[in-house]
Amino acid sequence: MLFEDISFSVAEGQHVGLIARNGAGKSTLLSIISGKDSADSGQIVFMKGLRIGMLEQQPEFRPEQTVMQAVTSRLKSEYASLLISEYGEQLTSHTATLDADEEWKEMEMRAKQILTKLKISNQDKPVGLLSGGQQKRVALASVLMANPDLLILDEPTNHLDLEMIEWLEQYLQRNTKALLLVTHDRYFLDRVCGSIIELDDRTCYTYRGNYAYYLEKREERIAVTNANIDRARNLYRKELDWMRRMPQARGHKSRSRKEAFYELEKQARQRTEERMARLDIKSGYIGSKIFEAQYVSKVFEDGIVILRDFYYNFSRYEKMGIVGNNGTGKSTFIKMLLGQEPTSSGRFVVGETVRFGYFSQEGMPVDNQMKVIDVVRRVAETIDLGGGRRLTAMQFLNHFMFPPARQQDYVYKLSGGEKRRLQLCLVLMQNPNFLILDEPTNDLDIATLQILEEYLYDFRGCVIVVSHDRYFMDKVVDHLLVFKGDGVVDDFPGNYSQYRDYCAIKEKETANQEKKTPNLTEAKRKPVHEGSNRRRRLSYAERKEYEALETDIEHLEKEKADIEAQLCSGTLTVEQITILSRRLPEVNDELDCKSMRWLELSEWA
Repeated sequence: MLFEDISFSVAEGQHVGLIARNGAGKSTLLSIISGKDSADSGQIVFMKGLRIGMLEQQPEFRPEQTVMQAVTSRLKSEYASLLISEYGEQLTSHTATLDADEEWKEMEMRAKQILTKLKISNQDKPVGLLSGGQQKRVALASVLMANPDLLILDEPTNHLDLEMIEWLEQYLQRNTKALLLVTHDRYFLDRVCGSIIELDDRTCYTYRGNYAYYLEKREERIAVTNANIDRARNLYRKELDWMRRMPQARGHKSRSRKEAFYELEKQARQRTEERMARLDIKSGYIGSKIFEAQYVSKVFEDGIVILRDFYYNFSRYEKMGIVGNNGTGKSTFIKMLLGQEPTSSGRFVVGETVRFGYFSQEGMPVDNQMKVIDVVRRVAETIDLGGGRRLTAMQFLNHFMFPPARQQDYVYKLSGGEKRRLQLCLVLMQNPNFLILDEPTNDLDIATLQILEEYLYDFRGCVIVVSHDRYFMDKVVDHLLVFKGDGVVDDFPGNYSQYRDYCAIKEKETANQEKKTPNLTEAKRKPVHEGSNRRRRLSYAERKEYEALETDIEHLEKEKADIEAQLCSGTLTVEQITILSRRLPEVNDELDCKSMRWLELSEWA
């Protein structure tokens, strides 16, 4: 059973995130709500006339449909029904037909805009010729175009690059319709959703706040639940002793006390929420020479350039992230490093001690007719943790949230996320010293991502991560390769959030520079007056402004330091954190603006 007697609601305009471990029934629950599946018991009550739109993990289209037809077909059908109800079957009014045409043209224009944002350029191409990722984006465009009263999105960020994810994030933040969302992207969840529903142990819990609030309150709930279970177990032992004493008098015992005993027994048998131990697996020895990309170029036959004379010397224990828009060559770079794709010129020189562990987007082939435990045992019966410590295959699977009962299930019974988790186990248990993870976060639940993040933090080897999950990248990598297309690759010393902050500062500096740069044509027209090369002096008003700016900047820098210290203190309430988090970017903007003006005036002070 996936869940039992669960109850929750989604209000008009509310944005709700659904969180659960893989296999707990997230996708099944969404299918039941959307009407694609039915519940064994209970009912779902909808607002009258509610329109539901759902994005599935594996959308289905008729292969012969064009992209534009796939996006607008449902909308066109609904629109035609609306016109018939409004104007009658024959649409006899010429004005009504004209209005309908104009309105439909606007809808087609909006569809083209959304498809452009999602980087689907050829809108007359048959859907059957698109990749799985492109079909997912077409399905997303279709459901966004429909603008339903309740929007249900199952892993919408899969197959989107960072630019698309940030666009979708902003789009949904502005959306005033109800939203029910399943995603592993924790930044996305935190910024889009104002409520969180968690499915855990066949029960659901509701948290009236974003992801950060959910984390805080979940810890409190687990602590209280575990304390209650411990108390129940202590009391149960005493009551069990009472029930066993004097069996001849059992029929005369208090009926209410016996009923209370059985209820207590049920509570005592609940599982406590256990904090997963850090998975510290020994990695093989790795020498000082890792790999060197010696002026590598890669150009495909259609003229697309991936790399151009790229040189890089990878360091020992380096943890590097690779980011960039879809089609810029991230996965191709990985395949060239692994020797699966030839270079056009140049070469990769890999150290002799390097042993790769590759977790690809496609995953490892696994026999669906085998049991989970047998799949792992086929690779190794025990896993060496180093220092004389070993884990059995069963213990290792427990670390990745495969309980003993689930280990005996056949692979074909696993959910898509559970299969990805199993494939990740197979990679890690081989003790590689250089991990290459290509989109590892796709279809993995948040609990598994937390385990993987902790493992990579402790990993004594090299790591390359290709991912669009900003939170994951911030936690794991220490610098980035940014693929910008046409063979341009930037090396940035920091994580993704630091890179975005750097880009924002550069954009602001460029904009300010453009404002300050005089028009050369106009400058040529101005006569050059005698003495124009003399040093300019500040006016009285500018002098007063300059002095005031120094004071303002000092106050703003102090306020910024105070806010940052408070946010790091861990003593604030959620409301205080929200207020300070909104104030901090305002202070930064004021500080940038006043500092720039102070620099301008300081030239003449």
